[in-house]
Amino acid sequence: MNAAHQWFHDAGFGIFVHFGPYAQIGRGEQSLLREHRAQIDYAKKACQWNPAELDMRQWAKSFRAAGANYAVLTTRHHDGYCLWDTQYTDYSAAKQAPQRDFVREFVDACREVGLKVGLYYSLGDWRIPAFWNGPQHDPKGWAEFTTYVHDQVEELCTNYGQIDVIWFDGAWPHSAAAWKADRITETIRRCQPACLINNRLGRECTGGDFTTPEHYIEASEGLWESCQVTTWRLWGYHRGERWKSTARLLDLLCETASKGGNLLLNVGPDGEGRLPEPCQERFAEIGKWLEVHGEAIYGVQARQLFENVSLGWLTARYNDLYLILRFWDNTGTIPLPGLLTPPDKIELLGCDAAVTARLEGERVLVENLPANPPTDLFPVLKLSFAEAPVLASWAVDGLWTGNARRYAPWAAKRGTSVWADGKPREN
Repeated sequence: MNAAHQWFHDAGFGIFVHFGPYAQIGRGEQSLLREHRAQIDYAKKACQWNPAELDMRQWAKSFRAAGANYAVLTTRHHDGYCLWDTQYTDYSAAKQAPQRDFVREFVDACREVGLKVGLYYSLGDWRIPAFWNGPQHDPKGWAEFTTYVHDQVEELCTNYGQIDVIWFDGAWPHSAAAWKADRITETIRRCQPACLINNRLGRECTGGDFTTPEHYIEASEGLWESCQVTTWRLWGYHRGERWKSTARLLDLLCETASKGGNLLLNVGPDGEGRLPEPCQERFAEIGKWLEVHGEAIYGVQARQLFENVSLGWLTARYNDLYLILRFWDNTGTIPLPGLLTPPDKIELLGCDAAVTARLEGERVLVENLPANPPTDLFPVLKLSFAEAPVLASWAVDGLWTGNARRYAPWAAKRGTSVWADGKPREN
């Protein structure tokens, strides 16, 4: 694994920022298309938009305090408005009311606090008829538009120092071939050799360094991240949106880590450039949890050993296992079914309780847990082994995978009939 892939694998947690003139409307990032707004009216408002409270340094500090290791900003979303000082259009924050290069401010702020820098770029531009008509119906317009796209990508990769991630979106309905995705990739590799590229450069895109499931968590081979919202649905700011609880957001982070990926968690700043207060509160709470329990999230691997659905999520680093407890039943005991090796050391992170573990039949029992959990969120048990732990034969495969016959001896201990005692009855 090269250095760029390694930092991404170890990062665990990043922040996604959807920000643009749509924030002043306050109805999500796609209000232009979803509500079929008049293009001219939208553009007029966009050119007048000037987020007076925008402070990228405050953003970056909040992201870092949340425990994030990288951040990705929408430099241009599907509405076509550019947040940087591009030479290829005047439809930008630098040329219109703000007279500011927001991308420059973002990358500088991220670097000040040690965040890796990611830039999102939408290939699509809803203002341009050629985008909708495509290369078959408007070959000349399509060629001009894609030249514009390629030039802007090179501009972003040239003018802002080291960029760690380029995050594409908006390719629908066109193919990677139509976008000349191979040329885009070549440009990025030439300008930013260490930059990672996602896999959204058009239909049938086979390139990219990592995959990006959206609104769901799905493990894949190689590097991947799940991009999720802090709200119920929308990415850009919406005045009426509802917020997921801190516990739910942390659950997304833990599930993603348990499956070997990163969580890219979104925030949509409001029209003045402020991070919404509910989001700041959740970031702060997640950050406090990670200060104590971060070793269960950063730089870990997916590891399925014992059946843990009724317990929580499981991550691993070499021979250390981290059981992230979603549920706490106050019994003082937790069974780890199918685990035949007791840990050499066991601890409840952030707590000095003298937790113990012992082998009982074909399971390990964790005992002497305190009556009350050490955190209102998810406690974490760290189990350390000198060597790789051994599993019972029936526990090697996942609960509903593998050969079902392995459960037959377990069932046969009761008997073979449908009667309560398992004994057959004579007719």
